Amino acid sequence: MKSLAKDTVIYGASSIIGKFLNYLLVPLYTYALARTSDYGIVTNIYAWTALLLVILTYGMETGFFRFVNREDYDPKSVYKTAFVTLLCSSAVFTMLVIVFHQPIANVLGYADHSEFVEMMFATVAVDAFASIPFAYLRYQKKPIRFAALKLLFVILNIGFNLLFLVVLGKNDVFYIFLSNILATLIQTVCLLPMTLPRGGQFSVPVLKEMLRYSLPLLVLGVAGIMNQTLDRILFPYLYTGSDAQAQLGIYGACFKVAMVMMMFTQAFRYAYEPFVFAKHKDRQSVEAYADAMKYYIIFSYLILLGVVFYLDIFRYIVSPAYWEGLKIVPVVLWTYVFQGIYFNLSFWYKLTDETKWGAYFSLIGLAITLVIQIVGVPVIGYWASCGSSLICYFVIMLLSYFIGQKKAPVPYDMKRIGGYTALTIGLLAVYYALRLYYISNMWVMMGIGTLLIALYLFVMTRQDFPLSGLPVVGKYFK
Repeated sequence: MKSLAKDTVIYGASSIIGKFLNYLLVPLYTYALARTSDYGIVTNIYAWTALLLVILTYGMETGFFRFVNREDYDPKSVYKTAFVTLLCSSAVFTMLVIVFHQPIANVLGYADHSEFVEMMFATVAVDAFASIPFAYLRYQKKPIRFAALKLLFVILNIGFNLLFLVVLGKNDVFYIFLSNILATLIQTVCLLPMTLPRGGQFSVPVLKEMLRYSLPLLVLGVAGIMNQTLDRILFPYLYTGSDAQAQLGIYGACFKVAMVMMMFTQAFRYAYEPFVFAKHKDRQSVEAYADAMKYYIIFSYLILLGVVFYLDIFRYIVSPAYWEGLKIVPVVLWTYVFQGIYFNLSFWYKLTDETKWGAYFSLIGLAITLVIQIVGVPVIGYWASCGSSLICYFVIMLLSYFIGQKKAPVPYDMKRIGGYTALTIGLLAVYYALRLYYISNMWVMMGIGTLLIALYLFVMTRQDFPLSGLPVVGKYFK
């Protein structure tokens, strides 16, 4: 747990700092771009690139961690095989985009701006290839290098955006995408010298085994990322109003306000995935998985409470033109919590090589997402979009838990997890009851929110995080 916590802190520092710095781009975009519909374009195209990234990595990142930790495989050969495979597939995709960028743009509704599609799809091909070198850094337990390179991209991306949008006054979506591709290329050039394969052989038999393991994860990944991004992909096609891109811009901007939870989930994932596959050799692994789940949930609830109770401050991340959508933020936060729990639960089928179950769950979630969005978006707009994600992850989280406990049981502390869940819901109920019916002053409500968070921290330190366990200052507490 200490090793996992240390890596989570390092990965989390890069993720949180990076995402926080990217937070600064959200107000920049929402204040600098002339129309909310411009940010709708950014939201839509980034959703497409997220989907493409999963397709172009086709589960090889998780497959790499699975086979590089097996004693009957040479780690260097596994890495070289994955490296060369991703390099070739990404190169082919880039060439196809260059040749067919105009027809693709026509289909996506950007016939007059095919350069948007060309730049961002080429960028995602480079990102897909770089996923394996970054996975290799995680495998080597080099979180500092990993974090430095991730932060390098963020700093470059922000720098280019400031140059184009602020210094040069180029308040156009084109320069947002140009900044992204320039930062991605520079990051990749810095990454390759320290991750080029040294030793080992490209192995067709190893590749076959990796693909056999990873391709079901592709179905899982595509369905999973569609559960996350389909709302922003389909919205312009489903919304019946005349301002679809503007509504999508509001939805996408307010979604960003809840990204604090996503930062924590991502940081935990970066540390947890290599930890689990390495720890699987240990007889005490199931106890470690149970502890990790409990701690993840405890901190997720703390973050959720913090964002909700201080939303009057977080709202300034976006321009006032977008504030009408802030009511979705609590829904998005709960979605991220369920998504993180589902990720923790997913290792039972990855470690037992029954990845088909992941595909089943994701397809069920995708069906839920599609039905709710097709029926709901024309009627209630982006409320159906965020609601579909919440219900999707809640259902597949429960399915993965109950089936996983039969296939590969883990002794999760459900009594303690249930207690924290009830406490969190109770604190939220008190806060909203006071806000909706008794107190309208935002400063008074933030003070009450602070007291409620203090109560949560009191329970947390009494039950699971005694202050005596803290480094340096712990000796002053009993």
